[in-house]
Amino acid sequence: MVLENKLGITDASILAREEELLSKKRALELFDNKILDKLEAGTFKSLQAIHKYLFQDIYDFDGSIRQVNISKGSFRYAPLIYLDISLKNINNMP
Repeated sequence: MVLENKLGITDASILAREEELLSKKRALELFDNKILDKLEAGTFKSLQAIHKYLFQDIYDFDGSIRQVNISKGSFRYAPLIYLDISLKNINNMP
């Protein structure tokens, strides 16, 4: 299964390569343009903004709270049943 994407890619390995290239480019911009300096460290809101920035060229759902369970390769992201409480705990982390 391949996530629906702005690039129209249907092959998982090609999508993974493009996602890596584009998100690394955006990550460099985050540092070079001092965008991270404008975000409050350790907050869900900031993590959401970073996610949106990194994946803006690839997905329409970037920065949104997902409504389905997902995995990538053998890694499973937090199950949807626990996602809400997990996100609420981000702001309480040291």
